[in-house]
Amino acid sequence: MKALDSFMMNKRLILAYSLLAGSLIIVYFPVLKGLIGVWGSQDEYSHGFLILPLSLYIAWRKKDSLRGVRIQPSRWGLALVLSSLVVYIFAQFAGVLTLAPLSLVFLIAAAVIYLCGFQMLRELAFPLLLLLFMIPLPTQIYSALTMPLQLFVSKTSAGIANLMGLSVYREGNVIHLADRSLEVVQACSGLRSMISLLTLSAIFGYFTLRSSWLKALLFLSGVPAAIGANVVRIVLLVVAFYWFDFDLTKGTAHDIFGIAIFFIGLALIVLTRGVLSIWDRSATKE
Repeated sequence: MKALDSFMMNKRLILAYSLLAGSLIIVYFPVLKGLIGVWGSQDEYSHGFLILPLSLYIAWRKKDSLRGVRIQPSRWGLALVLSSLVVYIFAQFAGVLTLAPLSLVFLIAAAVIYLCGFQMLRELAFPLLLLLFMIPLPTQIYSALTMPLQLFVSKTSAGIANLMGLSVYREGNVIHLADRSLEVVQACSGLRSMISLLTLSAIFGYFTLRSSWLKALLFLSGVPAAIGANVVRIVLLVVAFYWFDFDLTKGTAHDIFGIAIFFIGLALIVLTRGVLSIWDRSATKE
């Protein structure tokens, strides 16, 4: 009889969670549709298609530890659920596009607190935080970060080119050679590849490192890796123009070159992880 009661209770819970998930999909359908549109049209956010399946997979891998979590539903979760819905409604009426997907992530976290408690939230913290990487940066923040990065990459690349004996002159984000000029456009600022590399470094650190602070360091390494890779890109573009009179900014060569540069950034992250793993092993032994 107890087994039957337990089965019926689990069945009701599954039904309740299924109805909740279905309701979320219906309410947030415009948001999900918009996100899919961004993932499909902007290369720097194409990883968004993988984020939700990966988050679900990570949560599934933790199933054994989740079974040991004491379920303690909290009323604070209900307050947070309602707050998330208010933020969503405000975002829809005010046209603040980034707030709507953010409210979805917060709503999922709030639902976990309401149904299962804060301890369950701690166990699911990483897969929930990972969902933030599927959300595009606000346009204002993207624009504010792009110009300083363009100028930094331009200045650094021109300085390296001069050290190599190449006669170049920089004016803002434009590098002048003897017979042509090379503009460091937004795509060469490093921000686009930075978004992808930060996502990959967070996932890579989670699966390969044990120490939380080393995972954080590997995540942050995505910033210098992206900037460094794009400095290499601009220097090689200048070298190709200066010494070989070859244009790497157009056509198939540009596409292949861009992919190669991204893998340089990825290689820098893998190298950083290799160094950090030495400390990770030492900390584990202690």
